Amino acid sequence: MEFIDYYKILGLPKTASEADIKRAYRKLARKYHPDVNPNNKDAEKKFKELNEANEVLSDPAKRKKYDTYGKDWKNAEAFEEAKKRQSQSQRASGGQYQSSGYTGDFSDFFESMFGDHPGSRSRQPKFRGQDFNAELQLTLKDVFAKHKQTLNVNGKNIRLTIPAGVENGQTIKITGYGAPGVNGGPPGDLFITFSIANTTKFKRDGNNLYTTLDLDLYTALLGGEILADTFDGKVKLKVSPETQSGAQIKLKGKGFPVYKKENEFGDLYITYQVILPTNLSKREKELFEELKKIRKDGN
Repeated sequence: MEFIDYYKILGLPKTASEADIKRAYRKLARKYHPDVNPNNKDAEKKFKELNEANEVLSDPAKRKKYDTYGKDWKNAEAFEEAKKRQSQSQRASGGQYQSSGYTGDFSDFFESMFGDHPGSRSRQPKFRGQDFNAELQLTLKDVFAKHKQTLNVNGKNIRLTIPAGVENGQTIKITGYGAPGVNGGPPGDLFITFSIANTTKFKRDGNNLYTTLDLDLYTALLGGEILADTFDGKVKLKVSPETQSGAQIKLKGKGFPVYKKENEFGDLYITYQVILPTNLSKREKELFEELKKIRKDGN
């Protein structure tokens, strides 16, 4: 049974402060945690060594005894008994310990120095569970209205309410739906990233929608009424005479829902695209020629 250098395990000098020990332990414990290194025996062994080192060095009484006797740990009990005889009113310096929490498998070295003392093995340290990450594939129509979805994460069905207006690539956090904590620690969280496919004729930009609308030549020239598609239905529009191709109109409040704001919507922008007639009849060509002449003579 050999002496174990707890300072070396944590990568610290003997002069390390309590804050240094705490910081080094947390950093290394995260690195070698069993949840991060499943089925890795070397990492498991390292994790146990780290917890044992922290058990001793984070406790002032244990650390004092460890620093005092060091490699003379085999004679530690004899020294302790001598101190007891010197002071009947005082317990041995190693008699009262506050555990840092770890109750895993301690080394024989640790048990020899601290195993017989009350409080040396109390509750285990609590570690927060790992976070889970998942992707939820939806369509643009799916996120136009609030709805419920069931998501399977690690074999567990999770019922979610998807707010209207979520965006492609947006990530939301579901608190407490990650991996269970270790030794009674809190569970991790679930992070869901939305992948939203757009199969509609509308282009989304934030809360606004954009689309084009074909307009026949005669309505563009003379004006009139037409039906136009919005994302959730049709509306009747008045077209002004002599509307040019590329002209844009805005329908206020006919865009996409604003995320987590009930009854608030962006706007819909419609760009007119004037379509010229094709396959003209002989008479139509004659009329266009006549219009051309009138237009020319009028100028």
